[in-house]
Amino acid sequence: MKTLLITGGAGFIGSNFVRHIYRKYPDYKILVLDALTYAGSITNLPENSFDSDRFEFWYGNVLNADVVDSLVSRSDVVLHFAAESHVTRSIFDNRLFFETDVLGTQVVANSVLRHRDRVELFVHISTSEVYGTATGSIMDEDHPLNPMSPYAAAKCGADRLVYSYWMTYRIPTVIVRPFNNFGPFQHLEKVVPRFVTSCLLGEPLNVHGDGSARRDFLFVQDHCDALDKLIHAERSKIIGEVFNLGTGRDVSVREIAEAVKATMHNSASPIHFTGDRPGQVFRHTCDASKAIEALDWKPSVSFEDGLRETISWYVANEDWWTPQRWMRHIPIINAAGKRELH
Repeated sequence: MKTLLITGGAGFIGSNFVRHIYRKYPDYKILVLDALTYAGSITNLPENSFDSDRFEFWYGNVLNADVVDSLVSRSDVVLHFAAESHVTRSIFDNRLFFETDVLGTQVVANSVLRHRDRVELFVHISTSEVYGTATGSIMDEDHPLNPMSPYAAAKCGADRLVYSYWMTYRIPTVIVRPFNNFGPFQHLEKVVPRFVTSCLLGEPLNVHGDGSARRDFLFVQDHCDALDKLIHAERSKIIGEVFNLGTGRDVSVREIAEAVKATMHNSASPIHFTGDRPGQVFRHTCDASKAIEALDWKPSVSFEDGLRETISWYVANEDWWTPQRWMRHIPIINAAGKRELH
């Protein structure tokens, strides 16, 4: 029996992973810490989990060292998802990103250091955004770190902070850099659910710039499967390492909009082009060969299959996403000083 602490476990990726572990490992105890900001909700967590003696939810912030320390002291594995995670919102309100993403990570890492006799693994969920725009055809873990937005810079700071704790203190850490995730329970500010709900509402699909920016999209269940493999891997293969998680295929934002419309058989919602987003990354394409070899893992869900499953989920769960409608568009001041909704 293991005890897992999952920070940010009520958010999109965190809650998908909580449900994965809760369903697959009935003898594991799960501790979830989440501040329930706009992007997190207890409705994302497994049904009836609050009645289970193997599940605990703690409402709190990773900046609260006392709460974090009490939970880490009880944990065998710590998975640190908690972060502010939206590029456009980081332009709108960047201070919060550095507080949560960098200082919050420091609090968690300090607790892992303090309880390293108990904690056997600390998994830090970073992001491919730390790389900036691809300098070659694909991006491996040695790609230069060139963050291009406040969000990316904050996550880069956290990423390197965790690495420094490995180098300085030899805490049992591993860093994961997932590429763009999509799937059920994702907040409407993100591109795939925003396009899907725009089609459902009969609204235009707003695309930044000319829609040519390209991303590697990983279905969230494939991410959960990789983390599952990671926490059960031979420790000598993973401690102190960085792993990319992605598919090796990139898709443009315009192609996503067109695919959503085609899959939903929607001809009424036009594609509308807005100003390009400041700090835009123009291409991310993952080289996940290191994770594939070390973890015996590879993505199993194509973009098209994942998109169909995601659309079906949003169609069936209107009550879940309707309260978020007002948060789909964020006001920013672009580089020319013009106010735009993104």
